Amino acid sequence: MSAPGFWDNKEAAQEKMGEVARLKGKITPIRELTSRTDDLEVLVEMAREEQDEQSIQEVFDEVESINGDLDKLELQTLLSGEHDSSNAFLTIHAGAGGTEACDWADMLFRMYKRWAEAKGYKVEVVDIQDGDEVGLRGAMLRIEGENAYGFLNCERGVHRLVRISPFDSNARRHTSFASIDVTPELEKEPAFEVDEKDLEITTMRSGGKGGQNVNKVETGVLMRHLPSGVMVRCTIERSQHKNRDLALKILKAKLVQIEEDKKRSEMERVYGEKGEIGFGSQIRSYVFQPYQMVKDLRTGCETGNIQAVMDGDLDDFIEAKLRGQTAKGDGKDLD
Repeated sequence: MSAPGFWDNKEAAQEKMGEVARLKGKITPIRELTSRTDDLEVLVEMAREEQDEQSIQEVFDEVESINGDLDKLELQTLLSGEHDSSNAFLTIHAGAGGTEACDWADMLFRMYKRWAEAKGYKVEVVDIQDGDEVGLRGAMLRIEGENAYGFLNCERGVHRLVRISPFDSNARRHTSFASIDVTPELEKEPAFEVDEKDLEITTMRSGGKGGQNVNKVETGVLMRHLPSGVMVRCTIERSQHKNRDLALKILKAKLVQIEEDKKRSEMERVYGEKGEIGFGSQIRSYVFQPYQMVKDLRTGCETGNIQAVMDGDLDDFIEAKLRGQTAKGDGKDLD
């Protein structure tokens, strides 16, 4: 960085600065933990000499604090994928269940926004499609922050809600589904080009919750990649040209993601977890009635505090998935 001409190419220099920041982010916590461990040895010796309750408690408190920070550091090492440190595009689609499913998609929209905001991430609505009566038929969020994709990639799949429907005058129990998909925001443009002949592009008016402009002209873009069937919809920008560019950027990222899944021979696993948005394909169940329980069917991680989960407390579920925890039994106990 101190070499002559380093700033001659501003784009390359900024890229290098970002790399330095990421490396420092990995090295600094290790150095700090090493220093705190050395200090702990001194603290232990002092406690042995003084033999008083306060000194002993200070040792236990510091051990607990170091263990907590060590767990966080260990979690960071699990985010070693090529795109794990990237920003993420999170897509929500309402599935089987009609009005109920649209309301459920809206609840998930709020939940992930809350989770991202609690992490200090920047959240931007890329697209939103209102339900016919209530809730959302679909939405896409851009979540900007360190390791956003690495964390959220654990959330890909179908999420199931079981509750007494507020829309049912007979107060019957309903089951609703919504799917979550996550795509990394690529820092570098992919080497390949998408043939214009392979794209089917339609336009629509933008609008809806999230602050989008309700336009009198068709600035929103729906882009379909015919060979793969991948679809991307963008309505956030006021310009059709900008929405088209953003849609193409997200489309390329999705195509890269699919190819990487194939290379790692994980396509079947990833989309097997996601599957059809309906019965038998969910990765997590959220039961509001007759009892309260949120359970991840892949890891077995569960909690009875459904309000905290719906307010964005997802870290235990994400961490369990990152650490490779697996559920005991067949996961059919949540009905």
